[in-house]
Amino acid sequence: MKEIIAKIIQGDCKDVLKTIGVNSIDLIVTSPPYADRREHTYGGIKPEKYVDWFLPISEQLLRVLKPTGTFILNIKEKAENGERHTYVIELILELRRQGWLWTEEFIWHKKNCYPGKWPNRFRDAWERCLQFNKTKKFKMYQEEVMIPVGEWANGRLKNLSETDKIRDNSRSGSGFGKNVSNWINRDKVYPTNVLYFATVCNNKNHSAPFPEELPEWFIKLFTKEYDWVLDPFAGSGTTLKVAKLTHRNSIGIEILPEYVEMTKKSQTEKEFVLFEPKAKYESVKSK
Repeated sequence: MKEIIAKIIQGDCKDVLKTIGVNSIDLIVTSPPYADRREHTYGGIKPEKYVDWFLPISEQLLRVLKPTGTFILNIKEKAENGERHTYVIELILELRRQGWLWTEEFIWHKKNCYPGKWPNRFRDAWERCLQFNKTKKFKMYQEEVMIPVGEWANGRLKNLSETDKIRDNSRSGSGFGKNVSNWINRDKVYPTNVLYFATVCNNKNHSAPFPEELPEWFIKLFTKEYDWVLDPFAGSGTTLKVAKLTHRNSIGIEILPEYVEMTKKSQTEKEFVLFEPKAKYESVKSK
């Protein structure tokens, strides 16, 4: 039996993070209050003050994250006076100056985005999930998030041309190329950096919960069982819930006591699970 810990701490993450050990966290995945949002629950941070507000927090995140760990920041800039505000771009630049590597940007495509109409733009259907790291050598388990190859392969791979059987370089001179025959006998492929998850519409306990599938995807990609996951803006505890279900230890920090109590009621802090090392099985072809 192995112990799984899901710890929720009430307080300002800027202060609570100082109590967490250096280089102790494998994955940070969080969605902080967006600028001028959640005013009634979190006070609302003005766009022009957002970077200065966040940098002391990210300084502590940099300290607690392992050199092999990853920080995923779900965030979206707001529209103000007819144009998009630049505070997210400014934050990315300042995080780089702080010592973070901006490794990747994932797009969360919200399949059921809220309807709306504006005279100079369309409704928001995506949000950023920014990936930051301390070093270029971080842990990543790409096979854990592979997806089915798709129906297109059934027809496309039946009759391969001679060109399909070799690397066919792009005519544009870009250096890119493909060998279609490499797809034969594959049932799974690596995903893209666009994630398709629906928003949460039935959680009346929190002003802006993200779907369980979002932290789950990153937890699978960047951690193994019994690793440590941190959410410094835990909200209603979605990240902690998913971490426990996937057998990861987790720490959540939340400033509002009502959300802390909600999380405590929904799950126990410690739980024991049966430890079974993953076995490798040989595939047997039917005769």
